Amino acid sequence: MSKIKEAKNNAASKGKSEQGKTIALNRMARHDYHLEARYEAGIALQGWELKSIRSGRMNMGDAYATIRNGEIFLFGAQITPLIQASSHVVTDDRRTRKLLLHRNEIDKLVGKVEREGYTLIPTACYWSRNKVKLELALAKGKQAHDKRAAEKDRDWAREKQRTMRQHNKNA
Repeated sequence: MSKIKEAKNNAASKGKSEQGKTIALNRMARHDYHLEARYEAGIALQGWELKSIRSGRMNMGDAYATIRNGEIFLFGAQITPLIQASSHVVTDDRRTRKLLLHRNEIDKLVGKVEREGYTLIPTACYWSRNKVKLELALAKGKQAHDKRAAEKDRDWAREKQRTMRQHNKNA
């Protein structure tokens, strides 16, 4: 009997940890860019930044990644410091943060960005085994007519779904 209780408790705790996994999303990335390949990168953070992220104070709306001296850095991601942060630490909420990737992944990204005109856009930030990870997408910018076509397709799919739902309800 106690084993069944333990299994239920483990399942319940797993569900809770899965819900709080996402830290921040960049929803406009899909709207503004054609996303090709995705990479998972670690972020080099300071202690106060980690505490702020745990309390949900991260914004990636204007963030992008760039390559400097064979390394990849994150620009424009805002991590707002907590009020009770240490007084001896000078906080900069939009500082440049280094992204941690394997050398072969960095080399692939450097080739794509410099030769083929791609951009590195962060799409999501999430927890993975108590570490903060960033989903980095290799992207090309969309033109205005591409955005309109994508919106039209999305509206048509939504309308089609409504029609099918109504048809199934009546049948």
